[in-house]
Amino acid sequence: MELREIFGLPFMQRALLAGVALGLVLPFLGVFVTLRRMSFFGDGIAHATLAGVAIGLIAGFSPFIAALGIGVLFGAAVFVLERKTNISSDALIGVLFTGGLALGVVLISLQHGYQPELLSFLFGSILSVSSQDLAIILVFSAAILILLQKFLRQFTLLAFDKDTAWLCGVRVELLDLLFYVLLCVSIVLGVKLLGIILVSALLIIPPTVAKMLAPSFKTLILGGVVAGEVFIVLGLILSYLLDIPSGATIILVGIVVFLLVATRHIFVISR
Repeated sequence: MELREIFGLPFMQRALLAGVALGLVLPFLGVFVTLRRMSFFGDGIAHATLAGVAIGLIAGFSPFIAALGIGVLFGAAVFVLERKTNISSDALIGVLFTGGLALGVVLISLQHGYQPELLSFLFGSILSVSSQDLAIILVFSAAILILLQKFLRQFTLLAFDKDTAWLCGVRVELLDLLFYVLLCVSIVLGVKLLGIILVSALLIIPPTVAKMLAPSFKTLILGGVVAGEVFIVLGLILSYLLDIPSGATIILVGIVVFLLVATRHIFVISR
């Protein structure tokens, strides 16, 4: 089957457009996430959004919109509690995301019968990306990219040294909050295609691969984005041809590339 035939299908077109947008946003943010050692934050927010999905299903409105609201709420809660308590961020994330996950499980148990939309949020599905979902993903992704470009210098300083950022006149707390919100929104956007369980992997794997190859910070960002796009496009094609879940396939492609690059990196260093 030719690629033109595969991407001639409307649901594959929507999945490709959503994937390309997410391939720009998630790895871009992932560079800063890995530098700031916030990988657990991404995973936590993804799991906490199950509560939003459940609320949307029970209330009868878009679970996607509800998940966006809950994701931002949890991110803001972590940001505030980090600064107002003496509890470490990883402990806060662990408490809040397990709470959100538990709430989601309880609420879902109140819904009887088969829930196909719930499964699409848990594991991702190319069939589940509707025209409305695609519009939301494209609009929010564009807004996130604009903000990342506008505050790139400030986010870079924050990732390397907050004290230096403050001395350079960066409004540290405000920019930190903005970063948390952007990260939460991007994770929820990715849930539709990759699923709650796997979405945080697209934050981490592309920049990790790029870090082993990039000679500079700019090429690290560019390499992470390119890697993310490659994983998504190849994953979507393979998932369609093999009739297997799209989210898992995208991440497995990323893992294979990571192992190949890591193996090469080990041999180069050992020489």
